[in-house]
Amino acid sequence: MGVVHAYILIQTAVGQSVDVADAIRGVEGVTRVDAVTGPYDVVAMVEARSVDDLGKLVLSQIQMIPNITRTLTCPIIHL
Repeated sequence: MGVVHAYILIQTAVGQSVDVADAIRGVEGVTRVDAVTGPYDVVAMVEARSVDDLGKLVLSQIQMIPNITRTLTCPIIHL
């Protein structure tokens, strides 16, 4: 059984991207976090044991961080 990797694209409240990025860095399973410009404010790379665990990570940990307004989960596929 492998590990599932994904990018999480995150929109934040205005002016909150640095604080949100700092909070996300403390979440287990997060391997990288960057504040970016464009339609999303923060991009996080995460890993989980399964797609179900990935969903739980996003719903119960990342989306609960204050000032996150929207997330988009992009699982990585290996072609």
